[in-house]
Amino acid sequence: MRNAFAAEVTRLAAELPQLVLLSGDIGNRLFDEYKARFGPRFLNCGVAEADMIGVAAGMAMCGLRPVVYTIASFLATRAFEQIRVDLCYHRLPVVLVGVGGGFAYASLGATHHSTEEVGCLRLLPNMTVVCPGDPTEVRLALAAALRREDPVYIRIGKKGEPSVHAGEPAFSIGKGIVVREGAQVCLVSTGAMLPAAVAAAEALSLRGVSAQVVSMHTVKPLDHGLLAGVFSRCRVVATVEEHSLLGGLGAAVAEWLADRSLDVGGTAEPGARLVRFGAADEFFNVAGSQEDARAHFGLTPRHIAERVLKAMGSLRNK
Repeated sequence: MRNAFAAEVTRLAAELPQLVLLSGDIGNRLFDEYKARFGPRFLNCGVAEADMIGVAAGMAMCGLRPVVYTIASFLATRAFEQIRVDLCYHRLPVVLVGVGGGFAYASLGATHHSTEEVGCLRLLPNMTVVCPGDPTEVRLALAAALRREDPVYIRIGKKGEPSVHAGEPAFSIGKGIVVREGAQVCLVSTGAMLPAAVAAAEALSLRGVSAQVVSMHTVKPLDHGLLAGVFSRCRVVATVEEHSLLGGLGAAVAEWLADRSLDVGGTAEPGARLVRFGAADEFFNVAGSQEDARAHFGLTPRHIAERVLKAMGSLRNK
């Protein structure tokens, strides 16, 4: 995903002279082509994330279009006050790109894990939160974010994430993408969990379950129309994210569902059950890979398929 971002920000810089790229002391070789072509529009701010947000805010106030890039765990939590006050309060068009969302940096320990930042940032007024599902969505999300006039956070993986989309899907911030059709179950995925959701749907298909997969790349604002459709049609709707169960996509959908239940007369859509997949409210203190972390929290295709089948079985027994 980070390679797709580097290529796209370089392409967009040629089209948008106001674009400036700020880095938190990472990605130096990643941006070699960008620096070779647009050197004066690249600023390495060092290990000073809060200052970097302030610099980006000042640039935006002067008519520039800053794109800020650094490790997700350091971007959102270290600079939360500056993001809140400097960017969101003034509604400035700054694009924040957090690399290594979730457990992409699992081997470096809990300091580098980022399983809270979506929940933190979606609390902020005027902030849009986008978690692309594959490299194609990264490119489309960045281009879409730069067309907006408010702050946008884009959470991307690290490297090696497979492409899910064979072509270029229609992409609009706030509108989910149906990746796979299905009738009984809908797996609503956000971020780099999209390939796992597709694999889980394939495993469910082998068990005779028709599973739809949606890339809910925008966590804020949610695609309420798409959610209303799948909750009215499917037996189980499962949210899949590499983020804490507190505050992320699953929590946002649960909030929407609770409010909608009141709006439609006190009950949710008939037969629809929400199942949430994400990280438990704990640190991952074991030294291991991203795959190890996903297995620990039940985020593998096998775990997802088995738990969905269990949910469907409990519904049949009622």
